Amino acid sequence: MTESPRQSLKADGQCQGAARDAGPPEAVVSSAALMNGQREIVIVHAGLRYRLRITANDKLILTK
Repeated sequence: MTESPRQSLKADGQCQGAARDAGPPEAVVSSAALMNGQREIVIVHAGLRYRLRITANDKLILTK
């Protein structure tokens, strides 16, 4: 079984895997830095509030 190439992030923050389009590098923010020790935060985008939370299974969920 062959898998399609996927991008992943190495420990040093560099992307590996599928080639990216030429252009400026994307900003990388760790979830730990974004969450700042919290399990849930509110993100305001274009005047709307979104909740980003870490589940019991350590997954990220973004809801409006």
